[in-house]
Amino acid sequence: MLVNLAYGRTGLPVEFPDDQTTVIEPTYLDGLPNQPGAVREALARPLGTAPLCDLVEKNQTVAISVCDITRPMPSALVLPVVLEALSHVPTEQVAILIASGTHRATTRDELVEMLGAKVVDTCRIVIHDAFDDTALVSLGEVDGRIPVWLNRAWTEADVRITTGFVEPHFFAGFSGGPKMVAPGLAGFETIMRLHDAEMIRHPEARWGITDGNPIHDGIRRIAARSGVDFSIDVAINRDRQVTYVAAGELFTVHRTVREVVRRTAMQAFSSPFDVVVTTNSGYPLDQNLYQTVKGMSAAAQVVRPGGVILCASACSDGFPDHGDYLDILTRRESAEGLLEMINAPGHNRHDQWEVQVQAQIQQRAEVLLQTDGLTDDQVRSAHLTPVDDVGKAARGALSRFGPSARLCVLPEGPQTIPYLAGSA
Repeated sequence: MLVNLAYGRTGLPVEFPDDQTTVIEPTYLDGLPNQPGAVREALARPLGTAPLCDLVEKNQTVAISVCDITRPMPSALVLPVVLEALSHVPTEQVAILIASGTHRATTRDELVEMLGAKVVDTCRIVIHDAFDDTALVSLGEVDGRIPVWLNRAWTEADVRITTGFVEPHFFAGFSGGPKMVAPGLAGFETIMRLHDAEMIRHPEARWGITDGNPIHDGIRRIAARSGVDFSIDVAINRDRQVTYVAAGELFTVHRTVREVVRRTAMQAFSSPFDVVVTTNSGYPLDQNLYQTVKGMSAAAQVVRPGGVILCASACSDGFPDHGDYLDILTRRESAEGLLEMINAPGHNRHDQWEVQVQAQIQQRAEVLLQTDGLTDDQVRSAHLTPVDDVGKAARGALSRFGPSARLCVLPEGPQTIPYLAGSA
């Protein structure tokens, strides 16, 4: 069978053996017939709070949290409708905050791609910098152990609004909602505690789990501490079209949308597969190897111990060059060595969580990578095996496991999360 893998901006068509292959995709939903109208209706008839236009007074300042370029959030569709509802508030009193977490700063071209030229040209844009202490405010601690440092423009606004899209997340349970506050607008110290080795290795820090997941529990408490006055969350299809939208009280909205997403983006299976082919959902999600760990993690949910994961990811931005991911990744010769280093008392470095998750996956399965953004030597330096033909490599891996071997293909990567029945 011919399957088009989500790869970069163009896709990657690959042939797989018909009789051994199971293709797992999200339940495809058409975009809503009038997407701006659906967002407008959600703002006017919110869950658990007053309509947005009535909630904000003319003399108040407003901060709106939006996703950065690493997320396929259709902000260019949603944000103008939000600003329309705030048309009675002077433009200079509204700040649009790019919830970057510890990601690199967004470029102007990326801002235009994300938000539209009109918004970029007319609105105040604040690109969150988790490393700039002067732009952060302390709100104490939550759980007695998580320091809360948040963006000053966010905390000092009279009204705080989150806009996000909901999908399963590999250690925070689900994206969207409170994640638009932390880690999106959090300081480095806060993010490091939310992502330290203790948190990441917790058995409930995984796809689709919120309650009892210490990372998501902490995120919710930080968002509650900061105060969120209104929230908009959407579900999207692979074409980045809005398929569902809810607005209103932060936690009610997030719970509502994530249950919709759970039904369409998570699928149970009774037994694991010998070989799993995955992607990182194409551009913009597969810009670098760091982000690609999410696609590997999706595959790891249903690969057998000792199995093979094949990942196709463009990695147009390399490892990337910024952050500590590459430096940590190359400090030991094996996954076991990396985990020993990361789990040692006192070891807590930026980006180590991605290395930790990758190493945990590689303890379970061999991971092969097809990419145009890294050389074979660079792939090997990341403890991965380079391949130039995913289809050929999949057939070779299947032959190792015998004639009854089973192949799973995730063409949209972590847009669909398979899991073994009873594990989620």
